[in-house]
Amino acid sequence: MSFGDRVNQFDAWLLDRVFQPFADALPERLPAMELGMSFQVGSIVLSAVSISALLMLEGMSFSNVVTNMLGWCFEVIFYIGIHRMRGMVRPGYLNPLRGMLAGMRPISVPFAMYAIYQAVTAERAYELALWFNSLSQIVFVAGIYLISCHMPPPRQRARQGFGRGFQPNET
Repeated sequence: MSFGDRVNQFDAWLLDRVFQPFADALPERLPAMELGMSFQVGSIVLSAVSISALLMLEGMSFSNVVTNMLGWCFEVIFYIGIHRMRGMVRPGYLNPLRGMLAGMRPISVPFAMYAIYQAVTAERAYELALWFNSLSQIVFVAGIYLISCHMPPPRQRARQGFGRGFQPNET
């Protein structure tokens, strides 16, 4: 089994065994897509707080933070793109974003782990900003996985318990 196959296997496990049961247990008025989109907004806000902390608290110049600001712009563009496609996700049908985001999900996990590593090993002056950045990355990962979850039909969701999965003999 190649490295790429193992990454895809881990991604499928994380999506199907961790996030999909959680999404299935959510109340009907709060679908996984809406919660995931809220997480994406939260990630954007936390990232902006991180950049602001670098600029204001640590006294870094604008030229030192340009890369972070460009990354923040990409987060906003990603959110706008997903927001425009959210109408494609309907209860009871396969989620087309699941396949579209298959390359983005596995890449986001190591970035979040690296952000946590940066926050843990940061110098005291940058610690606060990097903790906001790592929290932003964790929220982004949770959001992108929730966005990728299937939305079961309303009556199926009401019957399911957390982590139990659909039982084919249930009526």
